[in-house]
Amino acid sequence: MNIITRFASVFLLAGCCVSAAHAGTQIVGTRVVYGAAERDVSVRVLNTGDSPRLLQAWVDSGNERETAETTTAPFLVTPPVSRVEPGKGQSLRLMFTGSTSLPQDRESVFWLNVVEVPPRPEAADGESSNHLQFAVRTRIKIFYRPKTLQGDPVTAVDQLTWRMVRKDGQMALECTNNTPFNVSFGDVRLKGAPDKTSDATGGGMCPAKGTQAFPVAGGNDSGRLTFRSIDDYGAFKDGEAAYAR
Repeated sequence: MNIITRFASVFLLAGCCVSAAHAGTQIVGTRVVYGAAERDVSVRVLNTGDSPRLLQAWVDSGNERETAETTTAPFLVTPPVSRVEPGKGQSLRLMFTGSTSLPQDRESVFWLNVVEVPPRPEAADGESSNHLQFAVRTRIKIFYRPKTLQGDPVTAVDQLTWRMVRKDGQMALECTNNTPFNVSFGDVRLKGAPDKTSDATGGGMCPAKGTQAFPVAGGNDSGRLTFRSIDDYGAFKDGEAAYAR
């Protein structure tokens, strides 16, 4: 039985006394770039809490319902289960198992899952031992980058083309990405928008050799947009571009 299933049963057993667990682990980095030439890639996880944490890790293919037992992603994670003491860290080793079905002309996207299970809290004298416990899951993207890709991921954002479209009854900024690299954004909005809460589309990704629409709540249709792109290291870069109507 995996960790998620095992701790789901705790919800059914919870009584009158509830103990809420907060995430105490942190993945170092917001994304993983896995070059095809690499034998493996390490990801560091830190326990920033004041008690031990039990971790389970696996890679899914984009379906967040996949578990460590049902995943179809061509990756192994070792160790799959580990105990991390407070103030300590754990290195997770990602290994590509090989797949002939992955496209070689663009990046493929997978997700690293880390589930954190906190220790069972001790009941104080005279209190019920019933409690509610949560298993907290964190997911970050893995970009698998084939050896044969041409171009530079740093300049991919500058090669996107944009247009204003209507999607599901709402105006949206649609990007077209003809490069082999996925381009991630912290936000995309119309230039001159008074603030990021009223006219920002939020984050997202323009997929390699694909398109993506970013809904726009309103604002000044000036023919220009601004964005915050995210590089391989998780750093933000502000930019702007023109869009067609």
